[in-house]
Amino acid sequence: MKTYTISPEKLTFNDLFNIINESQRVVLSAESRSRVASCRDYLDRKMASHDGPIYGINTGFGSLCNHSISREQLSQLQTNLVMSHACGMGDEAPAEVVRLMLLLKVQSLAYGRSGVQVATVERLLDFYNHDVLPVVYEQGSLGASGDLAPLAHLSLPLLGLGEVRMNGEKMAASQALQQMGWQPLALQSKEGLALLNGTQFMSAFGVYSLLKSFRLSILSDIIGALSLDAFDGRIEPFNHLLHQIRGHQGQISTARRFSDILNGSQLIERHKEHVQDPYSFRCIPQVHGAVKDTINHVAKVFSEEINAVTDNPTVFPEEDLIISGGNFHGEPIALAMDFLAIALAELGNISERRTYQLIAGKRGLPGFLVATPGLNSGFMIPQYAAASIVSQNKQLCTPASVDSIESSQGQEDHVSMGANAATKLLKVVVNLEKILAIELMNAAQALEFRRPAQSSPFIENFVAAYRAEVPFVENDRVLFTDIAKTVGFLRRVPLNIPDALVRGV
Repeated sequence: MKTYTISPEKLTFNDLFNIINESQRVVLSAESRSRVASCRDYLDRKMASHDGPIYGINTGFGSLCNHSISREQLSQLQTNLVMSHACGMGDEAPAEVVRLMLLLKVQSLAYGRSGVQVATVERLLDFYNHDVLPVVYEQGSLGASGDLAPLAHLSLPLLGLGEVRMNGEKMAASQALQQMGWQPLALQSKEGLALLNGTQFMSAFGVYSLLKSFRLSILSDIIGALSLDAFDGRIEPFNHLLHQIRGHQGQISTARRFSDILNGSQLIERHKEHVQDPYSFRCIPQVHGAVKDTINHVAKVFSEEINAVTDNPTVFPEEDLIISGGNFHGEPIALAMDFLAIALAELGNISERRTYQLIAGKRGLPGFLVATPGLNSGFMIPQYAAASIVSQNKQLCTPASVDSIESSQGQEDHVSMGANAATKLLKVVVNLEKILAIELMNAAQALEFRRPAQSSPFIENFVAAYRAEVPFVENDRVLFTDIAKTVGFLRRVPLNIPDALVRGV
C-alpha cells in the first residue's frame, strides 16, 4: 500500500486523486508532528500562567463568550462542546465525503496553529486508515463558525460517542473502538473547538464534486463529439482561428479537443447539405469552454481552502499570540460552489438539447432513433427523463450563498450557508452524470444509422467499449436498465484522450 505523508507542503488535487484512487495510507510527517506538539506545549504553558479570558479556551462559546470557565473545567468544557453541537439531521453524508472530511481536518490541524494534541490528530488518521467512518449528517451547518454540527458528529467517536460505519456496518462508536483496541480520548483545552471550527464539511463536498467535475467535463466533450458526428454536424465551428480571436482558454481548449477526438472521422469530413448546426452543437466550444474556466477557477479557490487553517481561535506561538477571528466563515467557497453548480447545470442543459435534436427525425435519422417508430417508442422517454433532471438542476442552482440568518443571540449575525451550497452542488453533479448518460445512449444509437460510414478511431473505440455493456436497441425494452448501466460505464471508462483536462490547478 502506498503512503501519503501530510506535511506543510501544499496538498494538491493530484495528491487527493491518487490518495483516493490508490487507497493510500496517510501519515503525519515529522515536521507536522513537531509543529502540533510545540503548539500544544505553548498553549499549556500559556494557560498555566494566564488568568485573563481567551475565547473558547477558558470562556463559553458564541454569545456565551463572556462566561468564564475555571481551569479545572477546561477539559469538560471541550467535551460538552462536542456533545452539545452534534445536532445534525437528514441523510448521512456519503462515505467518500466523510473520508475527505477526516483527511482535510488532519491537514488543517497539522500546521500547528490549533493547539490540539498529537494523539488527537493521530486518532483521526486511525479512523481514516482503518476506514472507520463517523456517521455525519448532511443538515445542520450554517457554514460559519465552521461546520459545527457535522464536525461534531465527525468528532464524537474520538470520545467513544456517536456512531460509525465499519466494514459497511453501522454501530456505536464505543463498540468500534473496543473492536479496534482504541481508548477514547480525553480532550484538552481548546481541542473541541479546534475540531468543530473549520470548513471541512463544505470543503469535502466541494472537493468531491470537483474531482467528479474534472471527469464529467472531459466526458461532456467526448459525448458531445459523438453526438456531433452522429448528427452529421460540421467541424468548422471548432476551427482554432475562430477561438483564438476571442481568447477564452476554456473555449480554445474545447475546440482543440474536439478536433483531436474527431480526427480521422469519415462522417465529419464528408460533404454537408446543411449550412449550419443548431447552437447546442455549433456553440459547444463557447459553453463547454466557459464551464472549464469555471471549474478551474473553483479549483483554485479550493486549493487555497484545503491548505488553510480555518478553526478559531488561532495560535501563534512564535508571536505569543492567540487570535480570535473568522477564518471559519465559508463565504469564499460558498460563492465558488454556487458558481460551479450553475456551470455544471449548463453542461447538462446543452447536453439535453443535443439529445432532443438526435431524436427529432432530422438529417436522415429515424424519429426517436428506432427503425420502426410507432410500434416502438424508442428513445422518446429518456429525453423526457433528461429534461426533468435538467429542470431540477435549474432549481438547485438558486444560490445558497445569498442567504443568511442570525444565530447565537446575534453574535453570529452573518453566515455563508456554504453547507447548503455544498450538498446541493453534489446533487447537481450526480444529476449531470445521468443527463450525460442519456445523451451517450442516444448518440451511440444514432451513430449506428450512419453505417457503413465510420467516426474517428477514438470515437469508434469508445463506442465499442460502451457496446460491450449496453447493446444497440432494435426494439423496445426496459431502458431504465440501460441508463443505469450507462452511468456505471461513465464512472469506469478510462479517459486517456489528447489534451486531457488537468486534475487541479
